[in-house]
Amino acid sequence: MNENSYTALVLAADRAGGDPVAYTAGTVCKAFAPVGGWPMVLRVLDALMGCEQVSTVLLCGPPQALLAQCPELEQRIESGQVGWIENQNSPSQSAAAGMAQVAEDRRVFLTTADHALLSTEMVTYFLQKSIALDNDATVGMVRHEVIQRQFPQNRRTVIRLADANLCGCNLFTFNPRGRDLVTFWQQAEALRKRPWRLVSQVLGWRAVWAYVLGNLSLDQAMHIISQKSGVRVAPVMLPFAEAGIDVDRPTDLQLVESILAARVSVTSQS
Repeated sequence: MNENSYTALVLAADRAGGDPVAYTAGTVCKAFAPVGGWPMVLRVLDALMGCEQVSTVLLCGPPQALLAQCPELEQRIESGQVGWIENQNSPSQSAAAGMAQVAEDRRVFLTTADHALLSTEMVTYFLQKSIALDNDATVGMVRHEVIQRQFPQNRRTVIRLADANLCGCNLFTFNPRGRDLVTFWQQAEALRKRPWRLVSQVLGWRAVWAYVLGNLSLDQAMHIISQKSGVRVAPVMLPFAEAGIDVDRPTDLQLVESILAARVSVTSQS
């Protein structure tokens, strides 16, 4: 284990009120929904296990009572290959609980179990870029046009800034000081699908006007977040369109199934 290695924390619980993806897939929770015949959570774990920068993996959720519904996951937990803790009431609370289980001097890489197209290549790229930036925290992003170019029918939440239209990737890193950003995240969590309200409550009204008028740049947004949170935050732009696609809705499930099916078709023809 070296100073540039990470503990990967995977958030794997459903939000309260039932999940439409789990309902569509006929599974007890979204993380167990099969994609290409393999539960999403296992796809994420496989991507992490293949990355040299990831030394250990900790899963937060699903609830213990559900684990028997995914025997492969249960076996990995029982063997110690993957750590597991009970999830909390929200993603940010689960992230805080997970980080409390990780030694204070360790770097943490955070992602989610519904990142069905996550690959070892994406994880390696993101972590290498994050280490090179030497900030307290990094956030993965993809330019919206990259996603639209490859998947024009896909709908994603877009943050429209003066110099870029961006989509989040559910990829984050934190050094020991950067963990304070999770507290800041808790303030913003309820507003994640309402970008303008997120900007107003988290960044302040001056930033709101800049955002509305199309004058708020990415660098300005990161600078304000860093000032407000006391954590040096930097973006990492990923070149992979798939990095911006998580499975929030049944239509997303259909999309990732079609992407994987197309890959299989290309492989079989080559």
